Amino acid sequence: MVAIRTSTKGTWEAAGDSAGSMTIIRDGAELRACVQAWKSEGLRVALVPTMGAIHQGHISLVQAAHERSDRIIASLFVNPKQFGPSEDVETYPMDEVNDTRLLSGAGVHVVYAPSFKAMYPDGFVTTVSLSDITAPLCGEFRDGHFAGVTTVVAKLLLQAAPDVAVFGEKDYQQLLVIRRMVKDLDIPSEILGSPTVRENDGLAMSSRNAYLSAEERAIAPALYQTLLAVADQVASGTESIDNACRAARESLQAAGFGDIDYIDVRDAQSLGPAGPGRSARVFGAAWLGKARLIDNLPVPE
Repeated sequence: MVAIRTSTKGTWEAAGDSAGSMTIIRDGAELRACVQAWKSEGLRVALVPTMGAIHQGHISLVQAAHERSDRIIASLFVNPKQFGPSEDVETYPMDEVNDTRLLSGAGVHVVYAPSFKAMYPDGFVTTVSLSDITAPLCGEFRDGHFAGVTTVVAKLLLQAAPDVAVFGEKDYQQLLVIRRMVKDLDIPSEILGSPTVRENDGLAMSSRNAYLSAEERAIAPALYQTLLAVADQVASGTESIDNACRAARESLQAAGFGDIDYIDVRDAQSLGPAGPGRSARVFGAAWLGKARLIDNLPVPE
């Protein structure tokens, strides 16, 4: 059995000891001191940022971190700055007890679970924002979202100072945005992308899948199947990108989806228009009941 304990000032040095314990830390200065102690021993440190509601997709990120590090920090923080005014920050699924249990079982050494005030103290006025790569896809439909993401991730990277941080490819645009931010700001952490984990029927695992009714859950895999069809059509040349994406939107609405935010094929590195001779990905975001589902996958070379 893995022991879980909450850190108090002065006890952080026991975090992630050889007995297999996991420590919960809520203060950035304590986290930094813990990481400094690890690094003084020559240990490599990985960070897995999450907003909680842990599922097998998150656990796969922890497993990828194990391959690249000696100590793993997983953050649990629902960041209100990346939610729009009408989005689901108030109802986002949260269960710290279950989340810490799952993370400890996956071999996480420290869970960093700061309060809102610890992350954004009184007088906090700084925003980290990018242009260009944040404009298309989700950036068009979620005003301010990526500024909220990059601000909190920059803080987490500075607090944890990891050698590597692991993010899922399901949020592929987010992955590219964070890589660009880290490069531009000379943050000395490697950003690792980990493949999307799917249910047996192809649905990408997501905390927001909990919003789906039984009927909606039966419909939801159509997003993945539709993106597969677009990728195949574009790769084979049987349809233009515009025609393939138009047919995909019609197919999803016929299947029972509501608003389709986008179905698009983009350059896999710049998110600019896809062009010949360059890798591309097909992206989709669509509403099904209360859930906004997103997914993406590569267009075969």
